[in-house]
Amino acid sequence: MAMKKYYKGERYKNDVYNAKDLCYYEQYERFPQDKPRNRIKKMEGANNMVRKMKSMDGNNAAAHVSYAFSEVAAIYPITPSSPMADFVDQWSANGLKNIFGTQVKVVEMQSEAGAAGAVHGSLGSGALTTTYTASQGLLLMIPNMYKIAAEQLPAVFHVSARTVSTQALNIFGDHSDVMACRQTGFAMLCEGNVQEVMDLSPVAHLAALSGKVPFINFFDGFRTSHEIQKIAVWDYEDLKDMCDMDAVAEFRRHALNPEHPHMRGSHENGDIFFQHREACNSYYTALPAVVEKYMDKINAKLGTDYKLFNYYGAADADRVIVAMGSICDVAEEVIDYLNAHGEKVGLVKVRLFRPFAAEKLIEAIPASVQKIAVLDRTKEPGSQGEPLYQDVVTALANAGWNDIKVIGGRYGLGSKDTPPASVFAVYNELKKDEMKRQFTIGIVDDVTNLSLPEDKNCPNTAAPGTIECKFWGLGGDGTVGANKNSIKIIGDHTDKYVQAYFQYDSKKTGGVTISHLRFGDHPIRSPYYINKADFVACHNPSYVTKGFKMVQDVKPGGVYMINCQWDFDELNHHMDAASKRYIAQNNIQLYTIDAIDLAIEIGMGKRNNTILQSAFFSLAKVMPEEEAITYMKEKAKASYLKKGQDIVDMNYKAIDLGATAYKKIDVPADWANAVDTKPAKELKGKPELVKMVKDILEPVGKMDGDSLPVSAFVDHVDGQFELGAAAYEKRGVAVSVPTWDAEKCIQCNQCAYVCPHATIRPFALTADEAAKAPEAAKIVDVKAGKGKGTYQFTMAISPLDCMGCGVCIGACPVNALSMVAQEGELPQQDVFDYCVAEVSEKKDMQDNTVKGSQFKQPMLEFSGSCAGCAETSYARLVTQLFGDRMYISNATGCSSIWGGPAATSPYCTDKNGHGPAWANSLFEDNAEHGLGMYLGQEATRNRLADLTRQLIAVEYTDEAIKAAGQKWLDTMEDGAANKSASAEFIASMESVVSARGDCDCDACKLAREILKDKEYLEKKSIWIFGGDGWAYDIGFGGVDHVLASHQNVNILVFDTEVYSNTGGQSSKSTPTGAIAQFAAAGKEVKKKDLAAIAMSYGYIYTAQVSMGADKNQCLKAMIEAESYQGPSLIIAYAPCINHGIKGGMIHAQEEEKKAVDAGYWHLFRYDPRLAAEGKNPFHLDSKKPTMSYEDFIMNEVRYNALARSNPARAKELFAIAEKTAAAKYEHLVRLSNETTAE
Repeated sequence: MAMKKYYKGERYKNDVYNAKDLCYYEQYERFPQDKPRNRIKKMEGANNMVRKMKSMDGNNAAAHVSYAFSEVAAIYPITPSSPMADFVDQWSANGLKNIFGTQVKVVEMQSEAGAAGAVHGSLGSGALTTTYTASQGLLLMIPNMYKIAAEQLPAVFHVSARTVSTQALNIFGDHSDVMACRQTGFAMLCEGNVQEVMDLSPVAHLAALSGKVPFINFFDGFRTSHEIQKIAVWDYEDLKDMCDMDAVAEFRRHALNPEHPHMRGSHENGDIFFQHREACNSYYTALPAVVEKYMDKINAKLGTDYKLFNYYGAADADRVIVAMGSICDVAEEVIDYLNAHGEKVGLVKVRLFRPFAAEKLIEAIPASVQKIAVLDRTKEPGSQGEPLYQDVVTALANAGWNDIKVIGGRYGLGSKDTPPASVFAVYNELKKDEMKRQFTIGIVDDVTNLSLPEDKNCPNTAAPGTIECKFWGLGGDGTVGANKNSIKIIGDHTDKYVQAYFQYDSKKTGGVTISHLRFGDHPIRSPYYINKADFVACHNPSYVTKGFKMVQDVKPGGVYMINCQWDFDELNHHMDAASKRYIAQNNIQLYTIDAIDLAIEIGMGKRNNTILQSAFFSLAKVMPEEEAITYMKEKAKASYLKKGQDIVDMNYKAIDLGATAYKKIDVPADWANAVDTKPAKELKGKPELVKMVKDILEPVGKMDGDSLPVSAFVDHVDGQFELGAAAYEKRGVAVSVPTWDAEKCIQCNQCAYVCPHATIRPFALTADEAAKAPEAAKIVDVKAGKGKGTYQFTMAISPLDCMGCGVCIGACPVNALSMVAQEGELPQQDVFDYCVAEVSEKKDMQDNTVKGSQFKQPMLEFSGSCAGCAETSYARLVTQLFGDRMYISNATGCSSIWGGPAATSPYCTDKNGHGPAWANSLFEDNAEHGLGMYLGQEATRNRLADLTRQLIAVEYTDEAIKAAGQKWLDTMEDGAANKSASAEFIASMESVVSARGDCDCDACKLAREILKDKEYLEKKSIWIFGGDGWAYDIGFGGVDHVLASHQNVNILVFDTEVYSNTGGQSSKSTPTGAIAQFAAAGKEVKKKDLAAIAMSYGYIYTAQVSMGADKNQCLKAMIEAESYQGPSLIIAYAPCINHGIKGGMIHAQEEEKKAVDAGYWHLFRYDPRLAAEGKNPFHLDSKKPTMSYEDFIMNEVRYNALARSNPARAKELFAIAEKTAAAKYEHLVRLSNETTAE
């Protein structure tokens, strides 16, 4: 059935809702699968085809289609595309068959470049092969993409289009990655929503086969890849029916095979290469028709009208937008509204971007059009316009349509939300006689003034009757998981359409999450944030005390629910005046619920999400309450039965209680005129830092970064931010925090040693400092050792920075710490702040012991890592030892996310302004980047050394300068000794130069030249941080090369044994038997021995450490590694939330100890300096295992889940793993028993 161009009907011109109904009626003609429901749908007028309805996201839809057409998938994890590969891996492991009757062979490679190479080779040998990627990952594939396209291999790369890192990493969506691939020769097909991903992805596979051109099949990262919609799903038989099996057979016949051998990949000279390259032109000329052919096949089956360019809007439109991707659905909503109110506007949706069929674009544009705005979701600095804009302008010019005015705009970079207000702004701009030729939407550009003005109170364009709900949660509290369950319950058990999208801040577990849920009786075309909600829930009370703008998103008369332990007086105290005014003035129905205490009473600890989910269903009335409770219990049983019936029963109780646990709050009339009485807190610190905190950190921290104008970033245009900003956050997200019993405490400082967030710290105080401490301070005498009789002691705790993990509780040997409610400990915040700001550093209390190291300032504090994170404990310790002279090159991954959030750096400085200089380059090149840091500072220091020698050689140079200069030269490579030597050298030169004024003698000139770069004099400590995915896989080549270079750099690997940051995919560090993404049936091969590879060189300091097992060994390894004047490698065991440790991450340090006790992880140090002394360089620090290996691994879900799902395979793999671990220990024992170095 052909699509009718939308027109303005007379009977609807003054009634937006009826006009919307007309629109939906026409949409049902175009997309009959969108008619409300049932779960099995008959496609009217579409060959009687039926399709099942399922709730899924765009990644799931693409994976569903790609699995059908693929025989091999070469994969590598990258956000936001990893779920596609994980779906395929799981389906293959479970025996799903593709349309050829086989299971997809899934292979995880070491990098995206490796995945592209594997795709290339697999295609060349005759197997239909695909991959899934985005961003830098896609860019790493580009060299192979040129080859694949030129060799006419039918690859399909499914891409959740994502931002390419520039001034900062951004894991969210835009088109900058796919636009970098325009000239590779790949065709490019774009979808705008989840249903289109399902419907059109087959076109890429089918056209690649018939057209002999590979495809990038792309859709918007996160906005489409992660948005959940209720959609109609292909049956594999229907896909098989459309597949040209003759083309498949031809592809196989043409593949490389020794039985009919050929050669590919030859080299050519300038005499023939050009001509040969031009020989492919006809295939690209023919390809649009091939794509159209398969779109028509799909249209015939579904009753749709997919075209290369689809027009939507008034047949006689005078203003049209040209765009592709999810913004098209936003534009359709706005078009419906404007046309129903008498305007004439439209949209051309680009589906096939490459090859660009200009004549088809011209066909799609109404002849009445006078002005066009082209929207690009990318930025090409310095160009005349972005790619789609240039293509449209060229197409119009070549067609002779020179009377149409065309402007181009950028939108949505880095997943910047693009609501209807932005689209209204574009159509308004097109009304003007003088339009901006280049513009931006969705932001305020007050620097180059390119942005269009937007009305935030623009009309609500969502489908009539749509219920919109918004949930503010804390990462890891179960809010997102509960809302995904809610969506599936509503989607599967009602006639309603559903949409879910989840928004996150830049923290790991423990950050802010916002769930956007929509339900309605009409299809939902609203790919933008909810800001006019019927129901808003705040699941963490700290957001109220911090003044987050939450209730302002509730529609007048809507519901606002707060999860808190407060009575009304406490609520009245904590809520800001702006929120009170909004509630009172807009008749907001206010409820509170204490799910925090309820969860504890039931035995669920911090997991109160089930209680809150039940309350939502009771209050929102989306479906009958009794039905909702029944379905929630079904979900709870399915989710938790594997953990035991008692867990299921606990969730049943939570569901029953949550349905009635909320309380209605009678809103006082005086709230309508509420005024804040608390004075704004004055921020102290470095002026540049304070300005950055006020201008950027504070709004970003409240999830209000969208409001910031371009001018806020002018001072940071190159992406460089001040250190120490995390200390200003004071997020207060922990419900429970530790309290210190000074009498019990033995002052061992082990609690501070293990604290992931540096929120518990020992301080030695003079009598004067103790006397000036806040009243709440708990101060006692130093009980033993250094400082006894000289200093007093306190253990300061920051309740507003603490994440409540409880790791310190487990580390305390005398139970001097216990967890209590945060609110009761708030007076301790003043104590902590006083100690940090006013208590001086006590050098005489510091040494290189566990206790003494903790009197050194941590220069990593309050990071965005998960509560209980093991990685940050190691990194924090390194900064205590070397932080004032550290460079850190950080691989992309967990440690760059918790270590490098924009304008919120957890790395900080000492009172001299010294601290770690931190930078992130890429994932794959981190080791090389770190080596570059070393080479750069070494080059400068070598130049200064030459100048120093010249200065010493000047006969009349001051003798003090000569002596200090020589001392500096003699200690250049000794970090500890060079520190004081550098200070002495600088002081001697500054004293003389200052005294002599403008003296022009050689000595003074040389001294002044050296002093220009005096900050380079002190020997710096170069550290290269990263996870096992980097060190073992994608960055291994660089790690190996940098270590082999024999340069003085230190590599610290946080070994979580999975790709933690992208969701827990298998790496070469993942041990045998562990379940991970991309290893759904358990890892078969053993863990790579990175330490053994390093030790094989003979000149690399190498250590394996596990802080919880041996704190002294860990500390000793770090000190030895840094002092070694050559390359070092420390591999640190880091339990991760992805491991599923029983009892949670509170047991992370305990798990580190058990890993060593069971012989799962081994502690050792390899010091090449000992070999030079004729001693054995290898020292085994682990004792013989004393704990059962199987008992240890069965404490983690990544192992015990396999034992439950496939006991026989688990038994086999676990036996292999245990045997491997035992053999490795015996090997290490033999190494330690060698009497001399080899």
